[in-house]
Amino acid sequence: MNLPAFDDRLPFLNQFILALVNGYHAGRIDSWDALDEKVKAFFTPERMEQTESLVPGWKKMTSYSNGITRTHVMCVFLGVFMLPEFEALTHAEQQTAKWIVLLHDADKIHLRGKKDAMHAFRSGVVAAKILPSFGFPVTDKYHDLIQIWSELTLNAFIVRDDDATPKPDNQKLPEILSGIDQLFGLDAPASLIAKVVLLHISLDVDPFYPTPAPLTDEEIKRFITPTLLPLMKVMMMGDNEGWSLFDPDTRQRQKRDALTAFQKFYKIIIA
Repeated sequence: MNLPAFDDRLPFLNQFILALVNGYHAGRIDSWDALDEKVKAFFTPERMEQTESLVPGWKKMTSYSNGITRTHVMCVFLGVFMLPEFEALTHAEQQTAKWIVLLHDADKIHLRGKKDAMHAFRSGVVAAKILPSFGFPVTDKYHDLIQIWSELTLNAFIVRDDDATPKPDNQKLPEILSGIDQLFGLDAPASLIAKVVLLHISLDVDPFYPTPAPLTDEEIKRFITPTLLPLMKVMMMGDNEGWSLFDPDTRQRQKRDALTAFQKFYKIIIA
């Protein structure tokens, strides 16, 4: 498996996350405000420029709501690093999961009081476009297909009369997901990353925060492979951590609900 290591490509970020984990365990990071302070101190203007050069769009994502999404992504990293489900992954899967976390909200627009239901699809496009710059291999078809595939994915939404908010059009998923395989290869590391980023809000794991366009059981069986499932599990449980890490009651409830949901998904997939 030709998998560029997150730890090698972004050592400054990996070390920062490890420092956050140590600070959390030592009780120095015990609230969102404490984490937010650490994140803002770390991402100096110079560090922001460095990150932007590696992940184009990082500055735009950070510009919304005083950088709430950037702090959320760091909180997801913090939560993921401490998940038993992450620790149970192979080394290669852990590296893959780190890339997924980094990119899962790469093109998210945060406006208070509004949901950005299409951010996973947009972020999937960002992932597909920038992963080659980190050394992820592409197929011979990549350069001919990437723009066509990106336009397909960005326009895969529906708007209902009773809700003006665009939502993912899951009927386009067969073409979108097969397109990822054509770009990178079936089950290639970049394919797994792009697919999980694109699908990371497509499964119902929290009854209190319903997903905007949940996959049906039939779609889960068709689109979520056994290889994808553990990565989806870590990403979605980590995404919950990114908002509830400092709220013990909500955190425990979300973990319980997510584990129950993924038991169901596992049964669907192996049936």
